[in-house]
Amino acid sequence: MEIIQVVGFALIATVLILVIKEQKPMFAFLIATAAGVVIFLLLIGKIGSVVAVLERLARSSGMDMIYFKTVLKIIGIAYIAEFGAQIVRDAGQDGIASKIELTGKVLIMVLAIPIISIIIDTILKLMPA
Repeated sequence: MEIIQVVGFALIATVLILVIKEQKPMFAFLIATAAGVVIFLLLIGKIGSVVAVLERLARSSGMDMIYFKTVLKIIGIAYIAEFGAQIVRDAGQDGIASKIELTGKVLIMVLAIPIISIIIDTILKLMPA
């Protein structure tokens, strides 16, 4: 039922934005940004629950926690970059939004290097000499 609340809140914010946009475009942008932040804050509890379950599964599987934390950082960067790019795109700055997305992708690649190295090492060890 939470999705109904989020969609209802988003629809109310959208109508308010459309009404205000004609008179005060800056206020409309602020309302859109605030609505996005509120929706994101509503999700933080759910994200925490998912992370807790994934952490429990990672621990029970014997996975090295450094890799698990790296994957969580990668996921966090992806979500934050997407959220930031959407806000900037709402303000009409597509160029800056693209730069945010590019930065997120580069940071993800940097964090992924140790994991990729381990995968390559494992594959090389499995191959006959």
